[in-house]
Amino acid sequence: MKLDLKALFGGDTQRIAIEEQLDFHDLQYGSYCPLRQPVRVTGQAYAKADVCYLDLDLSFVFDGVCDRCAEPIQKPMSLSLHKILVEDLQNREDADDEYVLVQDSALDLSDLLREELLLFFPTKMLCKPDCKGLCCKCGKNLNDGPCDCQKDVDPRLEALLQLLD
Repeated sequence: MKLDLKALFGGDTQRIAIEEQLDFHDLQYGSYCPLRQPVRVTGQAYAKADVCYLDLDLSFVFDGVCDRCAEPIQKPMSLSLHKILVEDLQNREDADDEYVLVQDSALDLSDLLREELLLFFPTKMLCKPDCKGLCCKCGKNLNDGPCDCQKDVDPRLEALLQLLD
């Protein structure tokens, strides 16, 4: 989706409302595509004191698998963005994530959001914070209960175990 910002960069103070459903089903995250449903994007672009801003709220459902137990996950998530839009950066070394460089007064919202979503996704996705994962011997999901595997004791700690008996 292209956002025409010519009027805002020209000094117009009229706000540009944004309400879209964007499809990112092909967005690759690890080994799968987590956004099977459209991403809801609401917000606005506006100018204040000759500075252009972009405020967006994204809501979506993350479809994936738990990194510990491999169970499927459907987790509703939301992300808020506040960006400053610029046509030129005087000093590119000072550029940070807050600034978005706009070429030819048009912003490709899909490209910006694709990058922001990839940065937002957690590095480890869990079905629940206290997920116990899988048994490394038999592969049983330990969230469903303990397995019947015999636990190996580190030989260095065997003497301590005998004290408990």
